[in-house]
Formats: sequence, C-alpha cells, structure tokens
Amino acid sequence: MSSGKARTFNPRAFLTETGLGRTILQYPKTKVIFAQGSPGDAVFYIQAGRVKLTVLSAHGKEATIALLGEEDFIGEGCIASDQPLRAASATAITDCFVLRIEKDAMLNVLHRQQRFSDLFVAYLVGRYNQTQADLVDQLFNSAEKRLARTLLLLARFGKEGRSENVLPKISQETLAEMVGTTRARINFFMNRFRQLGFIDYNGGLEVHSSLLDIVLHE
Repeated sequence: MSSGKARTFNPRAFLTETGLGRTILQYPKTKVIFAQGSPGDAVFYIQAGRVKLTVLSAHGKEATIALLGEEDFIGEGCIASDQPLRAASATAITDCFVLRIEKDAMLNVLHRQQRFSDLFVAYLVGRYNQTQADLVDQLFNSAEKRLARTLLLLARFGKEGRSENVLPKISQETLAEMVGTTRARINFFMNRFRQLGFIDYNGGLEVHSSLLDIVLHE
C-alpha cells in the first residue's frame, strides 16, 4: 500500500521548488550571492539569470573565472569536507532567481536519490571537461580564438534547448579577464567580429553561430 502511494522523486522538481533545506531567493543585478572566504554552508542552483564567479588574489587583484546561467550550480565545492570556505565570490550580473540548498539537504539528497546523484555527477563532469578545454584553449589558441570560444560558450551554443544568442551586457574588462588578454585587444576583436557579421548589438550582444568559423579556422 505505502509503495503505491510513494511519490516518484523528480530531480527537476527538486531544483525548482522550495522544501526542507531549500529556499528560492531573488538577487538583483550586482548583488553578491556569496563572498570568497565565507563559510560554505549551501549549494546554489540558478533558476534564471546570470552569475559571475570571481577570485581575489592576496595582492588585491580580482579576476573573473566563469560566467554561469540557468541550470548551473554554484558553490558546489562546499560538499567536499576539505573546503569549508568559499574559494570564489559569486555575484549576480542580471536579476536572478536562485535556489539555495543547505549543505546537509544537498548531501542527503545525493545519498538517497540516485537520479539526482546521476544528474549532479553528470553536471560536475561537464564542468570539469569544460575547465580542461579552457586550459588547452589558453595554452594553444590565439586570443582571438579564445574570445570567439568564450562568446559561443556564453551563448550556450550547441546545448540543445539552451541557446541564448542575445547575451546580457558584459563588460570588455570582464571578457579580457576571462580570455587572458587586454581590453584593447578585446575591443579590436569585437569590432572585427561585428564587421564580419559574427556578432551584433541589438539590445544586448547578439552572437551568431557563424562565429564558430573563427574557432575552427586554422
């Protein structure tokens, strides 16, 4: 009898609804979600909006290491017992809706629900693979190719059902930090991409799939 009444666990519903240890929060643009060095007591899931991750060096130099959006996790490093403090800061760069999952609630669902565990592990592997690809890109590709790849990733090119070819305003300084070059070089390449018809500015930065030609060109 009880098994017939048991509700099938739905990972997507878990990530879109409030519940024990889960709270949906709204962050306006520029609001800090968590700061580097603060206690890692929760994992966050972006339901809507964009978030940037930044790190601050001991000498006070800040760098943007990632721009994340809908269906991305942030702060997931806290589930590792050897990372009690945040290694980076997360800041909303657009208005955001974020699900805050307390660390204990996150560990509980990972241990008890195989479907959620599979979803989360697949996400982490995807992030790891992208980090490896970013490293190869940084070591072997030109700044122009790195910028083109960064813009395509931000537009989620190639991710079924998740294409966002019009991006929210992103400063050239932020792009320069992510690509590893100067703002002047970013400005030069962005103007060139626009002249070639790879990007447009229509209420935001519009990225066309033809920009892939820059990445694939030897």
